[in-house]
Amino acid sequence: MIVRLTFLNFFPEKIDELKKFYNEVAIPTVKSQKGNLDCRLLEPADPKDEYISMTVWDNQQDADVYQSTGVYKQLVDKIRHSFSKAPVLRVYHAEDVMEHA
Repeated sequence: MIVRLTFLNFFPEKIDELKKFYNEVAIPTVKSQKGNLDCRLLEPADPKDEYISMTVWDNQQDADVYQSTGVYKQLVDKIRHSFSKAPVLRVYHAEDVMEHA
């Protein structure tokens, strides 16, 4: 599995707009992509910390297609005006523990 984490910082007055966009636009868009297993917005327990957009993919190829088709960029661009600093994307390989049980 591939986990893509985008670390996001928003202007405080834009948080409600972000959550609405994420739930109504981002989640359905990402979940409709081939190989997507999960998409969620992680809200920090400490308001000084970053939000994290997490997407989980079946394999590297599906994650790469999501990136290369421009869907990720289009979603980010739609909320770019809400960022207090540029988002940071990090990609991780995740082993499914159940496969080895």
